[in-house]
Amino acid sequence: MIKENMKPVKKSERVGAHVKFPSSVLGPVKRFLQGEERRLLRRKIDLTKLDPFKNVSRVDDNAAEDTDAAEQVGHAQVSALKRQLDRRLIQVRKALTRLKFGHYGNCEKCHNMIDTERLMVKPEATTCVKCELKQEG
Repeated sequence: MIKENMKPVKKSERVGAHVKFPSSVLGPVKRFLQGEERRLLRRKIDLTKLDPFKNVSRVDDNAAEDTDAAEQVGHAQVSALKRQLDRRLIQVRKALTRLKFGHYGNCEKCHNMIDTERLMVKPEATTCVKCELKQEG
């Protein structure tokens, strides 16, 4: 049975509706994320240069065990930092993709709008705090 007095629900009032930020807000966010992507890629290149395993002169050296251990530790540190950068790069690229398709600022889990304070601190966030806590817990 349909009630005659029912008014249509506006799209922005629907649960899970994608609310879009104005382009005046999205432009600076996009530029920031693109700059962050470039910065992370440069950092990754710099780390690769610091990796002791990339040093060609190490092949010529019959290093003592302590030198070999230092190289192992250095390589492990560089590898861990590069993995961290890779995770961050994925987050930034994911946010850029969401921006491109008009989904930026909406939680990818519950589709509600992500709190603007969260986006100010972490512009690459793709989930709201509530969904992030569910995922961690």
